[in-house]
Amino acid sequence: MNYNESRVYLDELSRYGSVLGLDSMRELLHRLGDPQDGLKFIHVAGTNGKGSILSYLSSILIQAGYTTGCYFSPWLFEYGEQFQVNGVHIADDELARHTTEIAEAISSMVVDGLNSPTLFEAETALAMLYFKSRGCDFVVLETGLGGREDATNVVGTTLVEVITPISKDHMAFLGETIREIAGEKAGIIKPDTIVVSAKQHADAEEVLAAKCAELGSELRVVDEAAIEPISYGIGEQRFNYGSWADVTISLAGTHQFSNASLALLAVEALRDKDVIIPDEAIYDGLRAARWVGRFTELAKDPTVIIDGAHNEGAAMALESSIRQYFGDKKVILVIGVFKDKEYDKLLSHLVPLSKQVITVETPNNDRAMPAIALAQKALSYSKHVEASDSIYQGIDKAYEYASKDDVILVCGSLSFLGDVKRIIETRGTNNG
Repeated sequence: MNYNESRVYLDELSRYGSVLGLDSMRELLHRLGDPQDGLKFIHVAGTNGKGSILSYLSSILIQAGYTTGCYFSPWLFEYGEQFQVNGVHIADDELARHTTEIAEAISSMVVDGLNSPTLFEAETALAMLYFKSRGCDFVVLETGLGGREDATNVVGTTLVEVITPISKDHMAFLGETIREIAGEKAGIIKPDTIVVSAKQHADAEEVLAAKCAELGSELRVVDEAAIEPISYGIGEQRFNYGSWADVTISLAGTHQFSNASLALLAVEALRDKDVIIPDEAIYDGLRAARWVGRFTELAKDPTVIIDGAHNEGAAMALESSIRQYFGDKKVILVIGVFKDKEYDKLLSHLVPLSKQVITVETPNNDRAMPAIALAQKALSYSKHVEASDSIYQGIDKAYEYASKDDVILVCGSLSFLGDVKRIIETRGTNNG
């Protein structure tokens, strides 16, 4: 298959939906020669902050001179960006080659009377083939959904597990309570590893501690009291954490001090696993890390911020950041969400901060909440609410409301942030 044929083939696999469980994934990888067995993983699970952690750890390992793979989902701006080695997306010919291998393996499974793997399972297998072919020293691996039965959990050579803040999300799959959700996330923990965790809800921390005790793994938790912010900023922030002094990060958001501290904890764990990482690589890697889509500034005059917040935990972090960086500035909120998300809690944190709210419907998705229905919900928190017919119209209206000193905040589902980025960049080009 060539690249275009590979994309068509992968798109066709989406009809199988999302299926939790590891049997199909194990069979597929086995028929591909179990490429994952020759790799070393830092496995990342949690509800919020996974992308930032991937960025920090990948950047640090690259700065330390290691060939570093990174796999995440969903992709936001360009297909293939979810498969990276040393920060570079997979090439079209490599994607086509590995997809051809996977298609042959899947065909043999179907001939043998087995179910076809899902799109995410095929993409996870593609990542493993790609990372093996590129000779990766380490892979920073993000779970897709949950942990215990997530396709990424077939790996057995994990050095360190990283658990980011756990909150309520994907409850239909993971459970209704923090304890149940934490149990699913804790499913990635392997025997005799080091587990590093953000400060968690008491129920989540209890679940993680019990799982570590069961498997003989060590649990280390970020000490929030040891985090000392020095300066805040959209382009640069500085903080101390324990013995780490005057650390500079380029990711914005008040929550990034905690995320970067968790990354430091993970690096210390890797060092204890005999991975050589110089201090210089750590400082340089944290500064160099980028992650578009989480409190990312796209434009100035007016300031345009995009953020993928779509659950209460992320909304609380976003609210804190807006208050810290923009104070009393006028905020115009453009928001689109899926109807199976905690949209009311998202609205309760963000609408009261905003002088004007514009709702949009995320395109091409059956789970999208109609803009009019979302506007009706938002009216519970503000009378300055209107629905737009499209994302383009919503952004256009936001610019009409905003002066150069104001802030346009676009948030909600990750699925439409790529469209927003293209619209903003087109406006900048046309106005330039």
